[in-house]
Amino acid sequence: MNEASRPRLKDLLLAEIPSLRAFALSLTGSSDRADDLVQDTLMKSWASAASFMEGTNMRAWLFTIMRNTFFSQYRKARREVQDVDGEAAGRLVALPDQMAHLDFIDFKAQLDRLPPDQREALVLIGASGFSYEEAAEICGCAVGTIKSRVNRARRRLTELLSLRSVEEFGPDPVLAGAVESRRED
Repeated sequence: MNEASRPRLKDLLLAEIPSLRAFALSLTGSSDRADDLVQDTLMKSWASAASFMEGTNMRAWLFTIMRNTFFSQYRKARREVQDVDGEAAGRLVALPDQMAHLDFIDFKAQLDRLPPDQREALVLIGASGFSYEEAAEICGCAVGTIKSRVNRARRRLTELLSLRSVEEFGPDPVLAGAVESRRED
């Protein structure tokens, strides 16, 4: 990408920030860490702008950078001592009265219990709206692998939430979409 294309790249990057933040939040489970991950992703993408090929999927390119950055940080952080389960932080929070919010908290806690590859596939398909092909490209695996991961993640999430049907989860279409089996599975 040449210098004349830099302002256009900046606009494209800025337009993707909400999607990047949502994906980062699903990966990290912490808004502070998500913001840091988005910033790292934007810095890396800006620094490697020459490797972006115009006409290709900007979102997939950014999500791939974010995913690789997250897993690099994850491998590094495994050697650090942290409040992994969030138990200490959980004791500092007063639970809300609204049922939808409580459902979301339950959902997020159970989503975090899924293996990282299944959680990532489910978030890309169920929450971010990527096609199976786009998710496979982002994750660097076959489409069948993504479908399998999504299927196993939905089944496990349904078990963890003790759901018999999607209707039990409530009216939130995004959360319901994460546990609902799609017809194309």
